[in-house]
Amino acid sequence: MRHVRSIWNGAISFGLVSIPVKLMNATESHSISFRQIHLEDSGRIRYRKFCELEDREVTQSEIGKGYEDADGTIIPVTDEDLAKLPLPTARTIEILAFLPGERIDPLQLDTAYYLSANGAPAAKPYALLREALRHSGKVAVAKYALRGRERLGMLRAVGDVIGMHGLLWPDEILAPEGVVPDTGVTVRDKELDLADALMDTLGEVDVDDLHDEYRHALEELIAAKTEGKELPSVPEPEGGKVLDLMAALEKSVSAAKASRGGDGGKAEGEGGTAEVRHLPARKTGQRSPKEVGGKKSTSATAKKSAAKKSAAKKAPAQKATAQKTVAKAKKATAKKTTAENSGAKKTTAKQTTAKKTAAGKTAAKKTAAKKTAARRHTA
Repeated sequence: MRHVRSIWNGAISFGLVSIPVKLMNATESHSISFRQIHLEDSGRIRYRKFCELEDREVTQSEIGKGYEDADGTIIPVTDEDLAKLPLPTARTIEILAFLPGERIDPLQLDTAYYLSANGAPAAKPYALLREALRHSGKVAVAKYALRGRERLGMLRAVGDVIGMHGLLWPDEILAPEGVVPDTGVTVRDKELDLADALMDTLGEVDVDDLHDEYRHALEELIAAKTEGKELPSVPEPEGGKVLDLMAALEKSVSAAKASRGGDGGKAEGEGGTAEVRHLPARKTGQRSPKEVGGKKSTSATAKKSAAKKSAAKKAPAQKATAQKTVAKAKKATAKKTTAENSGAKKTTAKQTTAKKTAAGKTAAKKTAAKKTAARRHTA
C-alpha cells in the first residue's frame, strides 16, 4: 500500500474541542487511461487553450475564473473575491450533529478520506472522538470547505482512524421519476420463493476477494500487443431474452448449486432440481424460520402448501365443534347441580316440617297430662 499524502490541513470542531487534523484520500483509481492519438502516425493529440476573441493561444498565468450569465455575459470572479466570502468552514470540519449511521442515505456518499491527528497534542482528543463514535455506533455529520466550495461530510470510526465521507447535498439527489416500471407487475409467491432460494444458494462473498476482471483482461491485451503475440480470445456472451421467469429462476438455482459443489448440485438436464423455501407467512410480512430440507420439486412444495391451506381451513370448523361440545357439557353439569341443590333443599324442608310436627305433638301431650293431674288434685 502506497503512502497517502495530506491534501488539506485544518481542525475538527467538536463543541469547544478543536482537534488539528490532516485530510488524505482514502481511495485511488486503478482504471487504465488512454491517450487520444493520430491514427496515421500514433502522434499524441493535445489540447491548446485559445482566447476566442483574440484567436491566439494563452498561457496558464493569463487564465482566470468567470461566471457565464444566462444571456452569455461573462462575470469575472477573482481569487480575492472568493477569499472574502463568509466561509467559517474554510479551515474547519464543523461537526453539526451525531446520528445513527442508517439515517444517511447511501446515495449521498461521495469521496472517502482519512483524517489523521496533526501533532502530538491532537492525539488525545482525536482518540476520544474516535472511541466516542465507535462506542455510540453513530456517525458525525459535519460541514467543511475543500477546493473552493463548502461541502457536507460524515465522520465515522474506521479501525484505528477516523474516516470521512464527502456527502452530496440533499438537493443534489435526483428523484427517481420515470425509473419505476410504468406497467403493473405482480410477483407471485412461487417466484419469490425461488428468488429466495437462489439468494440462499449463491450465499455470501468476501468483498476483499473481488477484483476487476475487465482491467486484468485489458492488461493482458496490452501486454500481448506489446510483445506481438496473438490477442486473447473473446468468450461468447451467454444468455438471451428471458421467456419464462420461473424456468430461468430454477435453472439459476441449479447452476449456482452445481458451481458450489453442494448437495444435489447437478445442472438442469442432469436430474438437478431447485430447492425452494415455502413462506406461508409472507402476506403478514413475516418469514418462516425453518428451511425446507433436502431436494424438493416445485410441484411437491405446491402440494404441501395446499395441504397446509386445507388444514388451516378445517381448523376453524373443528375448533367451533369442540367449543359447542364443551358448552353442552357445561350446561348439563349446571342442570345436574341445580337439580341436586333443589332436591337437597326439599329434603331439608321436609325434615324441618317433621321436627316441628313432632315438637307440637309433644307439647300437646304435656298439656293434656297437666290437665289430668289438676283434675285429680281437685277431686
